[in-house]
Amino acid sequence: MKMRMVVPVVAALLMTPAVWAQEGGAANKIGIINLQGAIGNTAEGKQASAEIQTQFQPRQAELQQLNKQIQDIQSRLQTGQTTLSEAEMERLSDEQQRDQRTLQRKEQDDQDDFNDARQDAINTIGRKMMPIVDKYAKEHGYAVILDTSSQQTPVVFAANQVDITQEIVHLYDQQYPGSGGSSSTAPSSAPAAHHTTRK
Repeated sequence: MKMRMVVPVVAALLMTPAVWAQEGGAANKIGIINLQGAIGNTAEGKQASAEIQTQFQPRQAELQQLNKQIQDIQSRLQTGQTTLSEAEMERLSDEQQRDQRTLQRKEQDDQDDFNDARQDAINTIGRKMMPIVDKYAKEHGYAVILDTSSQQTPVVFAANQVDITQEIVHLYDQQYPGSGGSSSTAPSSAPAAHHTTRK
């Protein structure tokens, strides 16, 4: 089983603070950006989200099939308590336990790989987004821009007028419109949870 830690999405993104400071004395505005949301709402982000989901569909189907197999064995054990031999009951019970261990291992590996693919994509698009944020801040006189998607930068209140998220998404899409064939982009900011349906 793979033992990997998946760091929080934005914290791992670029290993940089969630604050951009404007050099010089002319800047006097404070802005906010939901960096995770910006990444996911770019054309590349939406494209990559779909690509990653498609990539993992076969593995998800395999896990669902294994889960069904376990449920079938459980049903046979319950209905065969008075008809099956003790040896057959023991064989089925052992088979069920082996399948459950296999399912748990495959689920963990699948989730780790899914998270890694998603994180790699986020890192790629995030590195390209940082110069855009920096340029925007300098051109529009921002002294500080706070990332509201970072747990290290709690923002209790901010007016909509200081949120530059959509502007950054628009500027990013202008510079990187998405190719339709590349998979090295970021997944959506709110992808469907990648879980199996174990009962």
